[in-house]
Amino acid sequence: MKNDYIKGAKGAMPIALGYLPIGFAFGVLAVQQGLTILDIFFMSLFVYAGSAQFIAAAMIASGAGVTSIIMTTFLVNLRHLLMSASLSPYLKHIASPIQALISFGITDETYAVGITQARTETCSAKYFAGLHITSQASWIASTVLGGALGNLIPDPARWGIDFALSAMFIGLLLMQMKDKKDLLVSICAGGLSLLIAVEVDGNWNIIIAALLAATIGVSVELWSKKLSLPLSE
Repeated sequence: MKNDYIKGAKGAMPIALGYLPIGFAFGVLAVQQGLTILDIFFMSLFVYAGSAQFIAAAMIASGAGVTSIIMTTFLVNLRHLLMSASLSPYLKHIASPIQALISFGITDETYAVGITQARTETCSAKYFAGLHITSQASWIASTVLGGALGNLIPDPARWGIDFALSAMFIGLLLMQMKDKKDLLVSICAGGLSLLIAVEVDGNWNIIIAALLAATIGVSVELWSKKLSLPLSE
């Protein structure tokens, strides 16, 4: 048990290395968008969500309202609710307050490592502490470093740094697309977002398009089950 923290930290090393370029890119772009290094530090400490931080920084820079920023980042990170729910059956031996702390450290990457380990053996709270603290420390360090050096890179677009968020979303999207229904929802979300953006000011197009596309996906799935259509092929 006393080595569980070290075991978790070792399991986090690939994640920590993977966070370095994305975190650095966020720091560079965030400081270019007007955030201070202190802003970047506290955002990485308390928000700790790559895609949400990219979006929040861009929305803050564009003057978006607080409600719009909160709702957008909430929807982007809503998948963490499902991740926590699927991991909780393996954590029944851990007290609920500690589980709450563990859930804060869940990201796409730490979830993948944690759930894989939890399915093969009983993982202690120390294991998840090592996994999550090491991962988040890498994220904080890389974002702050990017912010500190951001002013030394006058044109991030020249190096493709401004494409980091888009690249990450494309990668996440492709990983999640497993059948025709997923493709349909993705196309609907993108198309609706573009159409709504023309008519609606601010960033509400993201929220509205996501809700409408999800509704379309659920409706199509229910309709296909009734008609026994092979949409999952």
